Amino acid sequence: MDLKAEVLEKIEARGVSRRDFIKYATVVTSVLGLAPSMVPKVAEAMAVKQRPTVIWLHFAECTGCSEAFIRTTYPWIDQIVLDVLNVAYHETIMAPSGHNAEKSLHDAMKKYDGKYILVCEGGIPTKNNGVYGKVGGKTMLSIAKEATKHALATICVGNCACFGGVQAAAPNPTKAMSVSKATGVKTVNIAGCPPNAVNMVATVVHFLLLGKLPALDDNGRPLFAYGYSIHEKCPRRSHYENSEFVKKFGDAGAIKGYCLAEMGCKGPNTYNNCPIVKFNDGTNWPIGAGAPCIGCSEPNFWDTQSPFYEPI
Repeated sequence: MDLKAEVLEKIEARGVSRRDFIKYATVVTSVLGLAPSMVPKVAEAMAVKQRPTVIWLHFAECTGCSEAFIRTTYPWIDQIVLDVLNVAYHETIMAPSGHNAEKSLHDAMKKYDGKYILVCEGGIPTKNNGVYGKVGGKTMLSIAKEATKHALATICVGNCACFGGVQAAAPNPTKAMSVSKATGVKTVNIAGCPPNAVNMVATVVHFLLLGKLPALDDNGRPLFAYGYSIHEKCPRRSHYENSEFVKKFGDAGAIKGYCLAEMGCKGPNTYNNCPIVKFNDGTNWPIGAGAPCIGCSEPNFWDTQSPFYEPI
């Protein structure tokens, strides 16, 4: 049996049709900016490569990023992702709890010392040595420092882990900050509130396919997903150029799909591939639904991009 047939047979055994799998592999290939000829290689990487071990930690957050990752509208993505990755520890989806969960974390860190990919979700409270955020009697700050120290690479998902998020918004009473700033470790930042699941998968597939993490911008975000602004790729850009704007939600301009700049859209200040990949199986995205971009993939967006409904 050739490799292609073997890959597809494994996928079908998981209850995923060949058509759906190749469709998703094509999406990931496109997100990574690779040529269509690379689709078979991407599919192979997603299905047969040795699985990297992942330890996924939650800090100060809402678990929305995990929800976005697991509850994507692709009905089978949870199976693919959980098969692509060896998830050794994830508080939301793992069976153990309490002391057993803590033991699972320490056992995983010891067993895969220096070889695991650490995924972080949530900001890190740092005031008074991090006493305002604890898990299992330990501060999130100490857990993050220990886990990043022994990781092969650290990937942050969501604005909170990447830049501090709402926890770091003024007045920031717990002095919450990003994982990178709290630990001093360089991280790959999949920013957004929540980030798009396909960007998370594409980052992992990049690692599986090429053996290294993707090129990053100055804010640690993969260039394949954050290399251009919302404004540059916005399907309403022509209305901006023609000075055709929505003046009020529900007005004639809104019905015609005019530009949302005067409703506070932060697209010109925001770097993300939302206009291309969209959300919910590529169905739609905020601007497509008539809501202005609030800049959720930018550093400190709660402070720097608000008021959200006032023009830039």
